[in-house]
Amino acid sequence: MKKIAIIIAFKNFRDEEYFETKEILENNGFKTKTFSNEKGIAIGKFGGEVEINQTLNDLNIKDFNAIIFVGGSGAISLLNNTDSYNIIKKANANKKIIAAICIAPVILAQAGILKNKKATVWSSNMDKSAIKILKENNAIFKEDLAISDENIITAKGPEAINAFTKEIIDKLNKIDIIQT
Repeated sequence: MKKIAIIIAFKNFRDEEYFETKEILENNGFKTKTFSNEKGIAIGKFGGEVEINQTLNDLNIKDFNAIIFVGGSGAISLLNNTDSYNIIKKANANKKIIAAICIAPVILAQAGILKNKKATVWSSNMDKSAIKILKENNAIFKEDLAISDENIITAKGPEAINAFTKEIIDKLNKIDIIQT
């Protein structure tokens, strides 16, 4: 069975980006495991709760086919750091699928893996800062709901969940069970 690590912020992850993505992936036959920056009960922006038994430091890239970063304001305040960058770089070096939704593509950009890659990210008419960060890190910004470039998948936000999960499922269905 193909395995996916889903990474959420301990506080203020985007509930639907986690719960709906996880449900769609599991309903398509994939096994998921959730990680965060702390152990305990993670709380989403809208009050959703997830019991976290393993932190980012417990994540062994070789045990997973894909790594997903969920968005929400907590993604930037709690996951945009060296621990996440190390996971992303190691996953990329091992040719794992790396996916991020909403604001989380900023973390991929700052980890250095979006250079010359097509990517999208959440933005609004009032806040284009995430697009600016992608461009500063040499990503090729696209307005698509979800976009795939080699092993990297990015998506805009909750409205992109179906397109995001479709890209992940399509990529997972094309790989062997565990890539090492």
